[in-house]
This record gives sequence, structure tokens and C-alpha cells, in this order.
Amino acid sequence: MSEEFAVRVEQGLKLSRRIYYGKGITPPLVQDPPSSPENFLPTAITAYASITDPVAVDNPDVPSYQPYVHARCDPSALVPLQMLGVEMKVDCWLDTAFFTVTGRWRVHCVMPSKRFDCCVAVPMGEKGSFLSAEIDVLSNEKSYKTKLVTEEETSDFDNVHKDKDSRFFKSHIYTFKIPHVAGGSIFSVNVNWSQRLIYREGKFHLNVPFRFPAYVFPIGKEISKREKIVLNLNSCVNGGEVACSYTSHPLKVIHREVGKLSCEYEAEVSSWSRVDFGVSFNVSSGDLIGNVLVKSPSPWDSDDRGMFCLYLFPGTTKHKQLFKRRVVFVIDISGSMKWKPLEDVKKALLESLAKLEAEDVFNIIAFNDDILEFSTSMEFATYETISAVTEWLDSNLIANGGTNLLLPLKQAMKLLEGSKIGVPLVYLVTDGSVENEREICNAMKESCSKNEKSISPRISTFGIGSFCNHYFLQTLARIGNGYYDGTNNTDSFELQMTRLFDTATSTIVANTTFDALKLLRSVELFPSQIPDITLGHPLILSGRYKGQFPDEVELRGTLADMSCFTIELTVQKSKDIPLDKVLAKRQIDELTARAWFEDKKELQEKVTRLSMQTGFPSEYTQLVLSLKHEEEEKTISRPVSIKEILRNPSYQIHRQMQRNNCERTSLLGKQGFGFGNLVATLKNIPPWMEEPKEPEGADILISAASGVVDRVCCMCCLQCMTRVSDQCTIVFSQLCAALACFQCLGCCFEVCGCLDL
Repeated sequence: MSEEFAVRVEQGLKLSRRIYYGKGITPPLVQDPPSSPENFLPTAITAYASITDPVAVDNPDVPSYQPYVHARCDPSALVPLQMLGVEMKVDCWLDTAFFTVTGRWRVHCVMPSKRFDCCVAVPMGEKGSFLSAEIDVLSNEKSYKTKLVTEEETSDFDNVHKDKDSRFFKSHIYTFKIPHVAGGSIFSVNVNWSQRLIYREGKFHLNVPFRFPAYVFPIGKEISKREKIVLNLNSCVNGGEVACSYTSHPLKVIHREVGKLSCEYEAEVSSWSRVDFGVSFNVSSGDLIGNVLVKSPSPWDSDDRGMFCLYLFPGTTKHKQLFKRRVVFVIDISGSMKWKPLEDVKKALLESLAKLEAEDVFNIIAFNDDILEFSTSMEFATYETISAVTEWLDSNLIANGGTNLLLPLKQAMKLLEGSKIGVPLVYLVTDGSVENEREICNAMKESCSKNEKSISPRISTFGIGSFCNHYFLQTLARIGNGYYDGTNNTDSFELQMTRLFDTATSTIVANTTFDALKLLRSVELFPSQIPDITLGHPLILSGRYKGQFPDEVELRGTLADMSCFTIELTVQKSKDIPLDKVLAKRQIDELTARAWFEDKKELQEKVTRLSMQTGFPSEYTQLVLSLKHEEEEKTISRPVSIKEILRNPSYQIHRQMQRNNCERTSLLGKQGFGFGNLVATLKNIPPWMEEPKEPEGADILISAASGVVDRVCCMCCLQCMTRVSDQCTIVFSQLCAALACFQCLGCCFEVCGCLDL
């Protein structure tokens, strides 16, 4: 998908060479040939004109009268539009950042008489969720906005158009279209999304793509070019100062108080930002620090229970003793893992092994239809053993065969039996789905619960691509009291996979309990089991409750020397922290995993309500893009005289297009991972490929009908005749104008889609 998008942008940049900007004005140069297709992918919010007819590419102010091009772009070429201004506001609470970005663009590459869709690409950072968008097209005073609806509500719309170009590609870039924007128009886009902050060595790190290529810079000295960034940080820590240790842009502090910091950057620029926006800030120093936030339900909340959030930051103390590690790596080597995915897994595996101490033990189980073990028993992580692993991986990890998950997981649990030293861990990596996933969850639940050791085996999971069931992997991680992560970006996941391993193996407090849960009348906890406290990840628990929360609560656990750990946390009211928004994503994911595992309709409905209430998309809701205000039907469907039609043969089609554009609602692409794809797994389709879909009966019929209509449709005939002679053009124009009275051209528009006249 990303390669196709890059090719379309490359074609668009080539088309943009047709544009004449005036005497002595040279447009920005584009690297040719590119060193990599990656160079054409958006590295900041970018708008493109989606061009199907290259003849229409021209300067709307200074026509260049270039030679006619006898071709069409299929798929459409994407010409990057010139950006006139950009503003970004960032609000950070706990480990979540919310973005509001407003940009303005001009369709500088299309004749004023032509209209094309405009595509907006929004690159996001870690675990981004696209929330909403508002568009104002200034030339025709049309405004669009997104709305979250249920799957049932999509059938209530009169004219729903599925936007095939609206989707996530490359895991972190979301695209959507603005319909039929005229050449020379100026439009503004306001988008909102959220993403996760990365926690590392006592600091939170925020990074968002904010690098604009030279070819989006507007040409013209009189155009004001201004960029602005506003950053608001709220660590939620009482008595702690927030201090930025790194900023990519020259931020000026405009407000500071305990636990909060507000900064701003604004400048008139000679070129747009050429670096990503990044900030690193401290939230604590030294030992563990945390609190409990409580909030009463809001009047519009569908749940009448109170909300709470417990957070605990590990701090920067280096001398905390880690539990000894006993790790079994369970690696998928089925046929779909061939080439780059398996090579990246090998690299991440070796990097993880290098971080083990000599007294830690490990083993590796590679699986497809069968299993292949590095050793029959657990091995110490010595230099000699890891060297042997390198050779074993090269000669044995070859992608082929199917996917059988239950057998290797049972074998991993068997290997971890016996010794009571350290934290036992199963680290599963897969890219496929299997039929018996609920059976696997129940089997692992039984294995973990019957374990009589002081610390039961932990299961951490990593999913690659969209064909595996990420909610199954989340459920497995919750049952095993471990951690989950996953990606659709199969180009690069080595760092993400290694970071998950660091989190899962840096345990400093195990078997954590929260005494307040026993004092309340009823509690719903997210996640359902309290994870261990690790150096690599903040502990964040949330939930709903009934009863009276005490003023102080106690968190207990077991340290590496098997002594008891206790920390007291203060309970405070959440005044200016939108807990419902901050916690929405993790609660929706948790509930969706439960809904899948328990297969309960009421849980699906609960996810839907939470999604609609908080504005976060889910597997059961859908974003749609529609006009803010409906056009007046009188201006569109007013009576048309035959003289008007004869003077302009395309008049009826133009009116039909207006009517459809007014009523059309675009169905944007889903953002969830989905629940896996058994067919793709059985076919061993690699995760970086899209599975070809079989056409449905209706699609086959429309395709066959289109093949006939393309030859008998009056407007298609008209287009053909324009290449024959002027006399033929006149005759067929008059014929089509007459037939328009009988709605013939309206039929042509609906069936044939002749839009570019």
C-alpha cells in the first residue's frame, strides 16, 4: 500500500512540472531519481490533488497552454498542494498526547474550471488514533466534518460512498478525501488524533512527524507563511516539576506550575519545518512515584459509576534489583513469515538475548505445523550459548508450512516448570490466525492458574500485520499477566519488538495487589489483572466503581529478594484532567478483547457506547465524512429550460453531479486491527501483502454491465466523437442534449460515471 501511494505521489510531482508560475520563477526541485520510494511518503500532514485527467494540471492564475495529453491516470496521480500555514496544539496527560492540527492549502495545480478530489494524509506517532476532521472549502463555502456512527447507522444514509483511499497505510499514516474541489480553491483542514508517549529511563518522549518537503512551500513573495506550535504538559504528579530535557523547536515557556508546563513557538518562516516535532520531559526523579485520580460520572455519561485511575512511574533509580529471567521465545516460522518479517524477528531476538545476564536462562521454540527447539532444556545466557543460537537461527529458522499455536505454547509451559527462581516468561511472536484461539486461551488460563509456584508464568505477545487476531493476542497476554504489542507496519518493527521484550523482562515488583478493590462495593478493572511493575513501563490501572474511595490506598507486591513491597498512594479528585478521554483507548481495546473472547453481544454494545461517547473509533463504529449543512434543494433541482441544455450539453450532468455531491456521505476506512484472517493464514499470504478479494455477485454484474455501457453510453460516444471531427461533435452534442430531457444523461452519470467533460 505504501509503495503504491509513493508511486502516485511521484507521478503527481512529474505532472506538476507542467505548471507555469511566471517569468523568472523556478519551482522547488524534486530529487530525481529518488534514492528510495520512501522519499515520496508524507512526513507531516500533507494535502494532494487526486488527478485523473492530466490535461487539467495547470496554473489556475497563469494558464500555460501546454500540449494536450491523450491519457488518464489510473490510479489517480497525487500532486502535493502548496501549504499556506500550519498550527499544531499538543495536550499531554499521563502517557497520552492529543493533537489538533490546522493547515491551509491552495489547489495551485488545477484549472479553475476543473474539480478533483483532494487527499489529506495525516502521519501520526506511536499508536496513533485518528479522531476527527473538519474541512472548510473557502471557494464554494462548503464545509465537511467527520462523525462517528454505529455500523447499523451507516445503512440509514441515502447515498453512502465507501472511500477506498481512506485508510491506514504503513501503520501510522491515515488518509481521507475531500470531494470535488475546484482548481484555485483554498481550503483549511482541522484534524484531531491521539498517540501514546514513549517512556524510557524516567522520561516521557513525544515525537510526531513534522517535516515538510520543499515542494509544498507556496511560491510567491507576498504570501504570509506562518507556523505555530502550542504544547501543554500535565504530568498529574503532585509536588513534581515538569522539566523539558529536549525540544526540537525553540519553545518559549508561557506558563508553569506544579506538575504543569505550557510552551509556545510561533514564527514567520522562510521554509516550513524540516525536522519532526519532539520533546522529552521528566515526570519524576529517584524512586517510584504515583497517585490515584477519581472522577464522578459526567451528566452525559452512559455509566453512572465513578471513574478512577491509578498511575505509578518507575522513576530513574538504577539500583533497583530485577528478577532473574527465564524466557522461552516462541517464534512463528510459517510460510507467511518469509523474507523480511522473519529476518527482522531474528535481529530483534538476538538483540533481546544480548540483554540477558549470564545467570538468566532461555530457550527458543520455532513453530509452523510442528515445533523445532533450540535445546531440550533451558540454557544459561552465556556468550558461548548465544553464539550457538546465532548459527542455529541461520540454519533452522526457514519460513515454510502452516501455523499451529497450541503445541508450542504447551511445550513452552512445560519447559518453565520446575525452578521457582525468577519470573518465567513466554514471549510469543506470530503473524497468523488459527481456528482454536479460544481453546488456546482456556488452555493457557488453566496452565497459569494451576501453577503452584510463587510467580506463575507470564505470557507476552507480539502480533505482526493485519492477518493475525490482535485481540486474541491481547487476551492471551491478559491471561498470562504479561504485555501485548503489535503492528501493521511490516517494514520496520524490530525496535518495537525489542522494546516489548525490555518491558516484559525488567520486573521489579511481581504479584501486585491493590487493597482499595476490596473496600469498594463493585469494581470493573482495566486491565482485568494487575500487571507487574517494571522499569520499562509505567503502571496505569483504571476502572469504574461504586462506593466511597478511601483517602489513601496501598499497593503491595513481591520484590526480587522475595521480600514484601508496599507503597501508599494519595487519592485526589481529577479536576482539569479529562480521564474519560485519556483512558478511552485502553478501555476500548480491553473491552473489545473481552467481547471477542466471551462472544457476548452486550460487551460489543458496551464498546460501541464507550466509542460514541469518547469519540475514539472501535471495531464496532465507523467514521463518516459529510457536509455540515445540506445544500438547498431549490438551487440544485430547479427547472431547467431546453435552451439552457442546448447551450450547454453537459448542464444536466453538472446538476446531477451537484445533487449527488450534496447528498453523498463518505464512509472512511476503519482503524482497528480486525479479528484476524484465517483464509490468508491458511494461504500463507505474507503480512505485507493485501489478500486479493473475490468479487461478489453484484460486483461481477456491474463490471459486466460497465463493459457494455462503455460502448453504448451517449456521453462515452460523445467523448469518442470529439476525436473524430467538429461536425460529429455538434451533432452528437445536440442529440445528447435532447436525450437529457428523458434523464438519459442522469442514467449515464449513475452507471458510467462520466465526470470529466
